Amino acid sequence: GSLVVNYPFDDDEQGIAIYSKSPDDDVFQKLALAYSKENAEMYQGSPCKDMYPTEYFPHGITNGAQWYNVPGGMQDWNYLHTNCFEVTIELGCVKYPKAEELPKYWAQNRRSLLQFMKQV
Repeated sequence: GSLVVNYPFDDDEQGIAIYSKSPDDDVFQKLALAYSKENAEMYQGSPCKDMYPTEYFPHGITNGAQWYNVPGGMQDWNYLHTNCFEVTIELGCVKYPKAEELPKYWAQNRRSLLQFMKQV
């Protein structure tokens, strides 16, 4: 896991981790920033220092392919084939948090979710 909003494209023609700009890149960045700005820890860009000390996401967002290449991912497929604009929101460094930690996740992401919905 991580704490970041990832937007298309997740894949690039060369199959390497490099920025892969979609035709709607500016819209995807706006959507991703709308979410991350409301989550202070995410927006700082280095949420998982203990696990991934060199990982940094400016303003808590990343182009998927720049982070790591995912050929055939759902957010790219849905964008290309159904015109559905999807982002992937990674909510924390721990992939499977304990149930008692879920209220903390809600508190950290409630405002982000509301701001994200306003973008519609």
